[in-house]
Amino acid sequence: MTVLGFAGVFTVFTYIQPILTEITGFSRASVSPILLVFGAGLTVGNVAGGRFADRGLARALIGTLAGLAVVLVALQPVLGLKMPIVAMIGLFGVAAFATVAPLQLRVLKKAGPAGRTFASSLNIAAFNLGNALGAWAGGIAIDHGPGLAALPLLAAAITGAGLVVALVSLRLETRPAAAMVCDPESVM
Repeated sequence: MTVLGFAGVFTVFTYIQPILTEITGFSRASVSPILLVFGAGLTVGNVAGGRFADRGLARALIGTLAGLAVVLVALQPVLGLKMPIVAMIGLFGVAAFATVAPLQLRVLKKAGPAGRTFASSLNIAAFNLGNALGAWAGGIAIDHGPGLAALPLLAAAITGAGLVVALVSLRLETRPAAAMVCDPESVM
């Protein structure tokens, strides 16, 4: 869930400078102030994601991953428009970090008190693996695929795969315990 859910962020973010300069037409000097907008969005998203997770973890998990996928899809049509892309970069920051608290809390709740430290460190490793996977997928798309302009849609698909994993996980969790136990006599 974490690897795929968060990989979409770095599919785009790794290549944000060439997107902004080559597609949108910003100067290199403009990239840093735009990244401040992204950073402000990260702060808002981190707080919002934590609040959502506190109110209902399953809803927050599904909502934030779905929200990130929607923002990534919405980013693609505005790549060539200066003012809209700056606003979308801020929204991208919000959506990206709104996922962090629900993903982390899910792991902590599943680990139980004795395994929280280990599970938390594994989840942070999963975020980093997602970073690497996203950057790799973006590089493949640029070098051998549709290029920079397609990165938001690729990112949305990757995050969407994480959403599917989350939905399946939550569905399996809500199945009655009897349905998960195999009756040996029914197999014969």
